[in-house]
Amino acid sequence: MSTPTVGFIGLGIMGKPMARNLIKAGYRLIVHDRVEAPVREIMSLGAQAPGSARQVAALSDVVITMLPDSPDVQDVVLGKDGILEALRPGTIYIDMSTISPIVTREIAPLVEGKDAEMLDAPVSGGEKGAIEATLSIMVGGPKDVFDRMLPIFQVMGKNIVHIGDHGAGQMTKAANQIVVALTIQAVGEALVLAAKAGVDPAKVRQALLGGFAQSRILELHGQRMLDRNFQPGFRIRLHQKDLNIALSTGKALGVPLPATAVVQEAFTALRGMDRGELDHSALVTLIEEMARVEVKPGGK
Repeated sequence: MSTPTVGFIGLGIMGKPMARNLIKAGYRLIVHDRVEAPVREIMSLGAQAPGSARQVAALSDVVITMLPDSPDVQDVVLGKDGILEALRPGTIYIDMSTISPIVTREIAPLVEGKDAEMLDAPVSGGEKGAIEATLSIMVGGPKDVFDRMLPIFQVMGKNIVHIGDHGAGQMTKAANQIVVALTIQAVGEALVLAAKAGVDPAKVRQALLGGFAQSRILELHGQRMLDRNFQPGFRIRLHQKDLNIALSTGKALGVPLPATAVVQEAFTALRGMDRGELDHSALVTLIEEMARVEVKPGGK
C-alpha cells in the first residue's frame, strides 16, 4: 500500500497527540471529534475535518478511533452517520480505544461484512506516552493486517505486540489495567504508611526504586503523589471504566478478581467525592484521608 490517508476520530488527552504524531510522520489526516477546539488545533497542522464520522470513513484508507468507552465506539461505528455506512472494500478500521472485548467481537464481523478489515489495538502509556510516541500497543485481529499497519503503529508507539484474533488486544488491555490499578494502590498505601510513621516518603520511594519493588508506577506516579500533581494523564473515571470491563469479563469467564474489585470500589468512592476527573494517581488521596496524613517529602 502507498502511504494511506488516515482518518482519526477522537482527539482527547490521548488521541490528540497521537494524531499530531501521524501528521509529523507525513500522513494525510482526516479528523473528527465532538469537541471543536482540538479539531481546530489539528486542522492548523494540515488535517481536514469533514464534519462527521461517516465522512471521515468515506475519505480514508485507514480509520482509527480513540474513544472513551464501548458505547462511544458502538455509536461512532454503528450509529447514524457512523463509519460502517461508508467503509469501502479494503478499508482498515483500527479501534485504539479501551472497550469490552465482547463488543470488539460483535463489531468485527460487521466490518468484515463490508469487505473491510478490523484490528483492536488499545494502548498503554498515558498522555506522556502518547506525546512522546512511546505507547505500548496491544493488537488483536488478522496477522497480515497487523503487518501492513505496523508502520502506522510505529509512529505512535514502541512496544507493539500482535496478541491474537479479534478481542485479544482488548483482553490484554484489561489485564494491563488490573496491574496498573493494583500497583497504584500498593504505591499509595506504602507511601502513606511511611508518612504516618514519620518517615520521609520521598526517601522511601528513592530506596524502593533500587530494589525488587521498582516499577514505572512507583517511579512516575509515586513522584506525582509527592508533588501533589494530579492533573490528568489518565482520569480516575476512565480507569474505573476499564476495571468495570475487567470485572465483567472475569464474571463472564468465571474468574474471580477480588483485589481488582477493591480498587474499583476506591475509584467509585473518589468519583463520589468529585475527583473522577483527576489523574488515577490521586487514588492516594483516599488512603490519605482514611489515615489522616498526607504524603509529602520530608514526612511532615
